[in-house]
Amino acid sequence: MIRAEDGDLADALTSLSLPDGALVFVANAAVSDGWTAVLDELTAAYELSQTAVRAGGPIVYLLESDDLLGRRGIGSAMVACGLLSAARTLALETARAGVPVNVLALGATTTRDSVRFWVESLCRPNGPNGELIRLGADHLGKALP
Repeated sequence: MIRAEDGDLADALTSLSLPDGALVFVANAAVSDGWTAVLDELTAAYELSQTAVRAGGPIVYLLESDDLLGRRGIGSAMVACGLLSAARTLALETARAGVPVNVLALGATTTRDSVRFWVESLCRPNGPNGELIRLGADHLGKALP
């Protein structure tokens, strides 16, 4: 399943060949700073992740690199950091089953082809698990979470 609200990114992801039960969750870049909006976004991620785990499918959370650094607002930062923490925790829980859970942080210059490549790669068995993959150079020279 692909959950994406961004038109270009959603279009780029729909033609991917993903394993059965896989979840690609694209964080809503326009989430407001209100707690209800943040809670709704994290609840959606949680519920869709439960479905993917029950199906034995890999999970990839996509978010904006700037959101991990708090550059684009409180709400988007809370969602990004929440998804990163969730991925690392869930990766511990699913490691024995061999189900990968990872985060892909997109930079301002990240191409759709690069996103497609990395999503497909992170959904393969025996690959990274519980990792944050940063695409682009936006994070260089910054204090990172």
